[in-house]
Amino acid sequence: MKRTYELLAPCHFGLEAVLKREILDLGYEISQVEDGRVTFIGDDEAICRANIFLRTAERVLLKVGSFQATSFEELFQGTKAIGWEEYLPQDGKFWVTKASSIKSKLFSPSDIQSIMKKAMVERMKEHYGVAWFPETGSSYPIRVFLYKDRVTVGIDTSGDSLHKRGYRTLSSRAPITETLAAALIMLTPWNRERILVDPFCGSGTFPIEAAMMAAGIAPGMNRSFLSEEWGHLIPRKCWYEAMDEANDLVERNVQADIQGYDADGDIIKAARLNAERAGVDSMIHFQRRPVSELSHPKKYGFLITNPPYGERLEEKRNLPVLYGELGQRFAALDAWSAYIITAYEGVEAAMGRKADKNRKIYNGMMKTYFYQFLGPKPPRRKTGDGI
Repeated sequence: MKRTYELLAPCHFGLEAVLKREILDLGYEISQVEDGRVTFIGDDEAICRANIFLRTAERVLLKVGSFQATSFEELFQGTKAIGWEEYLPQDGKFWVTKASSIKSKLFSPSDIQSIMKKAMVERMKEHYGVAWFPETGSSYPIRVFLYKDRVTVGIDTSGDSLHKRGYRTLSSRAPITETLAAALIMLTPWNRERILVDPFCGSGTFPIEAAMMAAGIAPGMNRSFLSEEWGHLIPRKCWYEAMDEANDLVERNVQADIQGYDADGDIIKAARLNAERAGVDSMIHFQRRPVSELSHPKKYGFLITNPPYGERLEEKRNLPVLYGELGQRFAALDAWSAYIITAYEGVEAAMGRKADKNRKIYNGMMKTYFYQFLGPKPPRRKTGDGI
């Protein structure tokens, strides 16, 4: 009989609704949505499918406990009360890899990590009847979140963050993560029938993520996950079946108009290599082209882009000209929409109009805004009798 778990999926702040929709589309029940995290119900198969299919989650955690703690003694006892032996084998390597604390009396990550590790060891010693653990087996990194003195504990099933799809070994100076790029695309009405152009494509993340969506390529198809080694919890068969499902959904002969431009020829070469590793190089046209030369003959396309923010002083001086060129070229495009994530505050002035929608999103630790300039919808295609 399959065991049911609560699974935690952290995501970028402000993009919880996108991840929630993804999880529902996979067929799982949502139990809670919080800032930067969605909790859902699933079995061992769900762990495999969530890791392979979710485009916007940062990782998938197996929730093992939740309790109140306002003192280190309460933290110790609450951690010790968790049934660790149900998850960790005697030779398992276990440690608290990350602790975060918001609005809680306990706030020192290193102290939280140390005390929880001691509590885990005490629980395991009592269960297994040994005084020492070799920790030579599979890895079980623990992540803990404290919010208003509520402690939530999860075991990381993913290993490397899920933004590491396996295709990007070369990147531009200020890349956008794959998970954030996917989430932003999913916030737009773009689909594979519509044109997509990124005039500041850098290492190609927006075009590659869009192409993977268009071809039905699951983001986790070309990487491994830490919990693949947890044979006592997740049968190997579950991973094989989830990967077979992912392979069955790939559409190899999809036609799409996806383009990526950048003024840096070397980074365009890197983007092409990244697209090749992702298996979508035939779907994307990359070209060295400055934003001042942005153009497209067709109507109803999408600009989705992450322009420079001007983190360095010399770059900041160039931003008004750069964004001004973007605004001029966008105005020359016929009936297009533009979606721009940036920390630069002069976007609307450069575009010559107020954004139709604006969403605050944290790109790493930097507060950015996702400006949405909506163009007209294309007319509906007439069907029937060849009309």
